[in-house]
Amino acid sequence: MDQGNIVYIGRKPVMAYCLAVMTALKHEDSEVILMARGRAISKAVDVAEVVRNQFISDLVVKDISIDTEQLESEDGGMRNISNISISMAKGK
Repeated sequence: MDQGNIVYIGRKPVMAYCLAVMTALKHEDSEVILMARGRAISKAVDVAEVVRNQFISDLVVKDISIDTEQLESEDGGMRNISNISISMAKGK
């Protein structure tokens, strides 16, 4: 898989990411990965469900992985930030 099939979820509206996912899945054997961290995790789940339920009915979730990474905060301390990776592909 190339880097073009990774969609990073951030502050844009859900439908903007849905369009990015559908564009990445325009080829028959394509796969896309949604990546989000922190508060954007719920938006990543929303994007996956909206695309799966409203636009591409044969889209299957292949893998979901969650993790926590430590990042330095503005005050110099360490914070734990959760992240999620949702791998989806068109079903055969």
